Amino acid sequence: MGEDTKVERETLAPREYGESLDLGLDFNTTEEIEVPEKLIDQVIGQEHAVEVIRTAATQKRHVLLIGEPGTGKSMLGQAMAELLPTENLEDILVFPNSEDENMPRIKTVPACQGRRIVEKYREKAKGQESIKSYILLFVMFTVMLALFIEFSATTLLMGLFVIILTIMALSNMRLRNTVLVPKLLVDNCGRTKAPFIDATGAHAGALLGDVRHDPFQSGGLGTPAHERVEPGMIHRAHKGVLFIDEIATLSLKMQQSLLTAMQEKKFPITGQSEMSSGAMVRTEPVPCDFVLVAAGNLDTVDKMHPALRSRIRGYGYEVYMRTTMPDTIENRRKLVQFVAQEVKRDGKIPHFTREAVEEIVREAQKRAGRKGHLTLRLRDLGGIVRAAGDIAVKKGKKYVEREDVLEAIRMAKPLEKQLADWYIERKKEYQVIKTEGSEIGRVNGLAVIGEQSGIVLPIEAVVAPAASKEEGKIIVTGKLGEIAKEAVQNVSAIIKRYKGEDISRYDIHVQFLQTYEGVEGDSASISVATAVISALEEIPIRQDVAMTGSLSVRGEVLPIGGATPKIEAAIEAGIKTVIIPKSNEKDVFLSRDKAERIQIFPVETIDEVLEIALEESEKKRELLRRIREALPLSIQS
Repeated sequence: MGEDTKVERETLAPREYGESLDLGLDFNTTEEIEVPEKLIDQVIGQEHAVEVIRTAATQKRHVLLIGEPGTGKSMLGQAMAELLPTENLEDILVFPNSEDENMPRIKTVPACQGRRIVEKYREKAKGQESIKSYILLFVMFTVMLALFIEFSATTLLMGLFVIILTIMALSNMRLRNTVLVPKLLVDNCGRTKAPFIDATGAHAGALLGDVRHDPFQSGGLGTPAHERVEPGMIHRAHKGVLFIDEIATLSLKMQQSLLTAMQEKKFPITGQSEMSSGAMVRTEPVPCDFVLVAAGNLDTVDKMHPALRSRIRGYGYEVYMRTTMPDTIENRRKLVQFVAQEVKRDGKIPHFTREAVEEIVREAQKRAGRKGHLTLRLRDLGGIVRAAGDIAVKKGKKYVEREDVLEAIRMAKPLEKQLADWYIERKKEYQVIKTEGSEIGRVNGLAVIGEQSGIVLPIEAVVAPAASKEEGKIIVTGKLGEIAKEAVQNVSAIIKRYKGEDISRYDIHVQFLQTYEGVEGDSASISVATAVISALEEIPIRQDVAMTGSLSVRGEVLPIGGATPKIEAAIEAGIKTVIIPKSNEKDVFLSRDKAERIQIFPVETIDEVLEIALEESEKKRELLRRIREALPLSIQS
């Protein structure tokens, strides 16, 4: 029987990781990689969204982009602006209204004509200023001549009075003339592409336009109403793209006004503060024929004004941004292009060597969180590229090398990862995490904090005869209590089969040692099961082993998320062996140096977990025999 167990034990060989990557391109550094000129061709992995943007730009349709941050929504909006025609761009001017000064007139002219019109009016105003200067000089000459003919105190006082009166009269004349000069609200002269206006987080005045308050609004000293008019972002986006991220953060009133502007393609400007003199001013409708590219996450859809979303859906497109793309040679080539683009866009960092790009691609595999996929959260990936470039610059290197990328990954760790590292270090100091020897009922589980931060999760179990005559209890402490109870209930079915007795005869105590709030523990099932079986059978568990995986009532080890960060946490904690579900074996992406520090065993059933985790003994071999006999035939096969 012992020989049979030994043979089966040898079949559980650790999986090899850390192999080199095929990038699908022959290059030494990214300076050899051609970067497309147009932004639309620089978008990575969102082919369906690119197709929609091209169509929307041709037909001038609105677009709603929904997806996680950092997936390229803003870049798609800028790309659409590049695709829109520029020959129809217009300037917008505001003129005084002689009939009602609080309702300035609006005029649109082809681009660059607005400046000429304003300059023409200014020249006219300058001519009037010259006439006034001549008048003032004439009056002063007349006063001096009168003083020369007959100098007296009365003549001097009268002369000064006349000069002051003339200056005041000319001053009022200047104000009236200034009113005749129009204001250029929107100037599109010299633009090589359609406007792209990012209105994310804009307040009402900035988005819809405003009229400045005038404290000197009486006695003829105030600023003319048309000069106080300020265009909104919807007006500056005329004939271009208005981009609004997290559009649901706009108030419902602002969303309603935005809807009106989209429908009418013009929107009057008025003061946004009811207590301001600007509230009395309201211009004629100002053109705002823009294409709206709205963005947000899934929650945005529920919080948007229903009529606004209906307008976009009825007269445009809704697109869900992908967070991953298949890990193919073609898509790896796109990530190589992405690194080259980031270097060119930044302009302050050197190009990357092939080995450095391999590490970026490996990080993209790791962050995807899906088997055979690459992440499309490219903003985070771009942060690593820039951090690696800064490190290379600091070291005086001509190119960014692999060790610079690895250092950047360590340096640019998210807060959750920094917290996880601090947690592991602190727990090791107080011997909460043990990596040597063996103990009954104690196992090193693995979990994640946030999305990409692994953590070692020590779990202890104690089994005792039930204190109650009716039935035993499952007593759990730690912040993962419900998960632990479910895990114990799942393992109870397995225990019943191999042990031939009901687990309800026992009180089972399970403790997650100093669990940190925020830990995701859905993959703690096999850890809890191993701890409970160890306590029940009094067989020690190796403390240099950590594990992760869900467990079915049939004894199957089911897939989990975050396999790579969990394994990395085990490596950092000093663990030598890690057990993962076999269905997750292709989700592991480790650099060669990390892969050399750990043995990884992909498993399919609970008996394989116990075979690796429990200390070798006669009791262990007998336990494995009973469990394997009790498992369903479909699993054994």
